[in-house]
Amino acid sequence: MLHVIPLGGLGEIGLNSMVIACRGEMLLIDAGLMFPSSGMPGVDIIIPDFSHLKQNAAQLKGVLLTHGHEDHLGALPYLLNEVPVPVYGTRFTLAMARHRLEELGIEADLREIEPREPFPVGTAFRVEASRVTHTVPDAVGYILRTPEGTLVHTGDFKLDPDPIDGLRTDLERWGEAGEEGVLCLLSDSTNAEVTEETGSERVVEQTFERLFQGATGRIIVALFSSNLHRVRHLLALAERLGRKVALQGRSMIRNVEMARELGYLDVPDSLFVHLDTVPALPAQRVLVLTTGAQGEPRAGLSQLAAGEGPLRLSPGDLVVLSSRAIPGNERSVGALIDALQWRGAKVAYAQVEPGIHVSGHASQPQQRRVLDLVRPAHFIPVHGEGRHLHKHLLTAREAGLEPAQCLLAQDGDVVTFEEGRGRFTGSVPAGRILKDRFGPGRVNPDTLQERIRLSETGLVAAVVVIQRDSLKLVAGPQLSGQGLSADEQVQLPRVAQEARALFEELSPALRGDDALVREELTRAVRRAFKAYTSKRPLVVPLVVRV
Repeated sequence: MLHVIPLGGLGEIGLNSMVIACRGEMLLIDAGLMFPSSGMPGVDIIIPDFSHLKQNAAQLKGVLLTHGHEDHLGALPYLLNEVPVPVYGTRFTLAMARHRLEELGIEADLREIEPREPFPVGTAFRVEASRVTHTVPDAVGYILRTPEGTLVHTGDFKLDPDPIDGLRTDLERWGEAGEEGVLCLLSDSTNAEVTEETGSERVVEQTFERLFQGATGRIIVALFSSNLHRVRHLLALAERLGRKVALQGRSMIRNVEMARELGYLDVPDSLFVHLDTVPALPAQRVLVLTTGAQGEPRAGLSQLAAGEGPLRLSPGDLVVLSSRAIPGNERSVGALIDALQWRGAKVAYAQVEPGIHVSGHASQPQQRRVLDLVRPAHFIPVHGEGRHLHKHLLTAREAGLEPAQCLLAQDGDVVTFEEGRGRFTGSVPAGRILKDRFGPGRVNPDTLQERIRLSETGLVAAVVVIQRDSLKLVAGPQLSGQGLSADEQVQLPRVAQEARALFEELSPALRGDDALVREELTRAVRRAFKAYTSKRPLVVPLVVRV
């Protein structure tokens, strides 16, 4: 039997992790993370629940990485820290993984692979990487041959007829696998709702040419630092137009340095200047590549919008947001654009300049071409929110697959293939683990709810002083608040007076027990606070005995 078990990525954007199990052996395709929403205070990252892998650690024979994005390899250190196994990936992907591992002090067995060169993983899997076009160098999908049949996993891909690096998605190899017979296709669903063709990166290249030619001041381009195909063109364009390049943002500096060391970016040292020197250079001779196109508050572009750092925007500067707002980020991106424009800069973004960004994911017609080419016996849509998976499944039905061939899985589902037929046979633990990126533990749901409540209602510290011998209330409650409005702060003396009256009703016997005193103090303060403000803040009680 062959089992396909998603641990993440089917029902959300991110957390991509897929277990393939056969004859007592398992391999994992990707170990991705996702970033928290604004309503998750104190949470830095979210990783999949890897408990199924930990419980079956002896069966896991390796991890296959499709490419270097965080949503595909960002959780790798947290897995390898507990289940050390070999990691397979292409050269650039392993370089990205190595950096993540070194950040957290995790050693790993990293094994470089090449597309179209099959290799074994354990005894049950014969693996072959297949080149795909995406927004990061060296991205691949996988053809997995097992005793039960062949799987094709596309990874993140698009069909670009003329990519910047000249390396197109290897449709020929997928077609050959289809001719041999594919038991199941697992295909990227991110753009399943998009009906027009995903644009070529050459469209962005042409747009930049036009914008740069008309720019008279400094040019600041904000983009994902991992989109090195786009960075490559921007560097070439700056060199041709006589502009010096400054890099802003830790990930931008790191990724460009890494790409240059590995030979993916061939530009001279003389092209670059330090950001601190930019104010002294002629405005028409500067290009800044920065992070923060999603409105991240600590990223480089937000610093420029806030007037922080060594560089100040001036009228005549051109700011280009070369990305699409991730769902949920629209308001923060809109606020960023407003702030940039108030500083006098001209801002180009997708709504006014559609050609400044194209997606790295296959759209509906491209997904259909892959289905027609591979002609799988079964289909599982992967990488996307629920609506994307459902829409991709409809495309598969339109391509001629019968309902029994289309398997709509969710995180934790076990899809079993036996004698050429696929069916759902159960589930394994799956979910989201909330973490501090560098912390040792997780943020549990109760802690998160308490933080959310604290952000909504504020906090009141309450101190009472009790005489040790007589158990009389000597002083208090003395109240101090954090996160309260001015009107709520004004009410603190009245709340304290009301809480004291309630507290004095306690019998002397109860006042001798610190735990009971804290409990009653909390209840009295919250009850009084609600009476005057309609809120019940978090209360931190403190009992002092004299």
